[in-house]
Formats: sequence, C-alpha cells, structure tokens
Amino acid sequence: MADSKASENKAKIDIKNINVFYGEKQVIKDISLTIKEKIVTAFIGPSGCGKSSFLRLVNRMNDYIHNFRKEGDVLIDGKDIYAKEVKVEELRQEVGMVFQKPNPFPKSIYENVAFGLKIKGVTKRQILDEAVETSLRQAVLWEEVKEDLYKSALELSGGQQQRLCIARALAVEPSILLMDEPASALDPISTAKIEELIFKLKEKYTILIVTHNMHQAGRVSDRTAFLHLGKLVEYGKTKNIFTSPKQDLTEQYITGRFG
Repeated sequence: MADSKASENKAKIDIKNINVFYGEKQVIKDISLTIKEKIVTAFIGPSGCGKSSFLRLVNRMNDYIHNFRKEGDVLIDGKDIYAKEVKVEELRQEVGMVFQKPNPFPKSIYENVAFGLKIKGVTKRQILDEAVETSLRQAVLWEEVKEDLYKSALELSGGQQQRLCIARALAVEPSILLMDEPASALDPISTAKIEELIFKLKEKYTILIVTHNMHQAGRVSDRTAFLHLGKLVEYGKTKNIFTSPKQDLTEQYITGRFG
C-alpha cells in the first residue's frame, strides 16, 4: 500500500457539504473532505454509491447531465470552481480525466497528444514535438511508439490506448488527474503498467481514482474514501482503512460481505 508524505502535503481540493441531485434523485449526500496535493486518493464502494458522480464534480462533467444540481462548494487551491467567472474549458485543462474505456481520437498518436495544445493555440512545431515526447514518456509509452507517431491511435492495444489517453491528458499540464476505473477494461499486464504509472505520476500530480478493485486501491492509493448510498462512510489513510477500519460497514465491504 502506498503511503507517501501525504501528511506534509498541502490541501489541493476542498469539498464542503456537497449534495448532488439528478432531478429528484439525490446521489451524493452531504460529503465534506479535503484532498491533499501529489497523493493518490481512491474512491471505493458498491455500484451506484456515487463514486463517479463525485469524481465528475471536480471537473464539472456533471454539468452535461440533465437536471443536475448541487449544493455546497468544491474548491481547488482555495477557489470555487462553480463560481460564475470560472471558464469550464480552462478548468478542464487544470483537471485532466481518464475514462473507464480508452477513448483515443481517430487520429494519429501524435495528433492525439497534441490535440489539447492546439486547442489552446499552440502552433509552433518544436513546442508540440517536445510536449508530445514529454507526455508520452510520462505515460511510459514513448519507447513503444516513437517510430510510429503518425500511425492511427486506434491500431494500438487497449493498454497502449489507455496510456495514450493519459499522455493526452498530461500534455496540457494539469495539476489534477481524475481516473474513473482506468484499468477495468484491461488485461492484467496492462493493468500492472497503469498502476505502476499512477505511482510515478503522483510525484507531480494530484490523482483521484475510482475503482471497484479493492486490491488496486490498496496498491496504488495513499488515502481511501469509502462511499455507500451517496454518503461518505469513512475516509483516511489507505493502510488504516484496509487493516483497521473504524466503521463496521467499511469492514463488511472490504471483507466482501456485500458490494
């Protein structure tokens, strides 16, 4: 289990009394927590407990959902990301996201990674080249694709596609990386590579990961939040959550008695 100098790190994300509704249905119920920078925080819990809805609060992906509304505050570096003056496009450059299934664009490997930079208006070839190489190296993919940068990204294996999507998210230099079940569609070897990559990336990024895989949460995260029926049941150091949980419900979930 990872357990870095998390206690020394400053707060990156503050969630204050958050409630989330889709129409009449409440999916998150009065959650408050603080996430520190440059650590991995895992969100675990049974299907439908609000994990993905919570994750999407941090880059405002819930804005796309019909009848979404929220109460409470989400602060990044002390700033309310739901304030009227916040530009959502800029927020999503600050907060990258990797989804459950790899979703590369039907473009070349190079164009996939350079995409976000071009949207930002970067046109100088040297800058793009350097950013593509740096991002692919960070995603531990460079050595596998450096001779084939103009090959279609759709020709890559599933595991390579997911690392490409991570490289694409990193290219615009976010400070936060959201991962929603990033390895659930991958084989064990690719999963191991993604987990190793997550461990390296936390040196530079604040990472939030939603996972159904208890062993994965234990391997990659510094802190773990256990959600059930939209409520935060327990939140703390991963090693404590998995070896000596304070709540009976947490223990029941961790030991496989439900979920």
